Amino acid sequence: MQGPLIETLARQGVTRRTFMKFCATLASAMALPPSAGRAMAEAMAAAPAASKRPSVIWLPFQECTGCTESITRSHSPTLEGLIFDVISLDYQETLMAAAGHQAEEALHAAMAANDGKYLLIVDGSIPLGLDGAYSCIAGKSNLETLKEVAKGAAAIVAMGSCAAYGGLPHANPNPTGAVSVSDIIKDKPIINIPGCPPIPTVITGVLAHFLTFGSLPELDKHGRPKAFYGETIHDRCYRRPFYDQGKFAKTFDDQGARNGWCLFELGCKGPVTYNACATVKWNGGTSWPVESGHGCLGCSEPDFWDAGGFYKALSMPADPLKLAAKAAVVGAAAGVAVSFVNRGKKSAAKSAHETTTLADLEK
Repeated sequence: MQGPLIETLARQGVTRRTFMKFCATLASAMALPPSAGRAMAEAMAAAPAASKRPSVIWLPFQECTGCTESITRSHSPTLEGLIFDVISLDYQETLMAAAGHQAEEALHAAMAANDGKYLLIVDGSIPLGLDGAYSCIAGKSNLETLKEVAKGAAAIVAMGSCAAYGGLPHANPNPTGAVSVSDIIKDKPIINIPGCPPIPTVITGVLAHFLTFGSLPELDKHGRPKAFYGETIHDRCYRRPFYDQGKFAKTFDDQGARNGWCLFELGCKGPVTYNACATVKWNGGTSWPVESGHGCLGCSEPDFWDAGGFYKALSMPADPLKLAAKAAVVGAAAGVAVSFVNRGKKSAAKSAHETTTLADLEK
């Protein structure tokens, strides 16, 4: 396995073994077969000179830079370094050295040189109010820029909940008229990677899949990659057994909270939130909000900011003892019903037999 990327990584102290392990981990995280890990490694290792690598244009719109901050906090092997070695990041206002006219020239040069081939990443919502005047770059509204750059994109990644759903700017009463990327662009494949911010590994996994296979991974009804958004936080949470046992923290500093009991009654939205936080975690797999003692806010779901309050329970959880008693009653009732049905069948069969016998006698 040779190529410019391998040589670059070797100079940075990243071994072939570490690189292969990284690719295998990505494939596993995306629920791909083991062979996909090697395919990713070979595709990325064979990356040609920087000028020929897949072009990526990243447009930050009405946002807080949290998505960019997230990807720069990737972990070993340094994922941001791996991404920037594999692709040609031709435009990203926060990270690029150029500014002003030079930055805009770089954007249009990349669009022209890679027309129809570049991957467009968008983070931040697009404000429609006042003809888009709430957020402008280089004298153009976000709406105008998005339409212009999206024309030549092979695919679009809506990074973070703002780009995927409209985000916090879209929250009621939405004074800027903020909308999502998919509300504007209808003729391009779009993959949503929601989260406030999204997990770095999810970002990297989607990029690696696109670069390796030339296509987007399987998506759910909200346009999210199923590999990362296929199960709820609740299903993967290490506190789930306490929920099933009916053990809930009543305040963030009571004994239940200290014992690590379920945070459902404190407003945790884990049961209705689809994301991989509980398994992938943050900061190199160190922790995640629930492990740190705070309930899930549901930030990877549409309109999470208007979903009835961050610290209000979705409903009152059922008492496990009452559930067991109810199940026993239902089971007993079902048993009686089955017994009654079986008894009726036997009675009907007996009557049919007697009728047949009488008819035979009449003959």
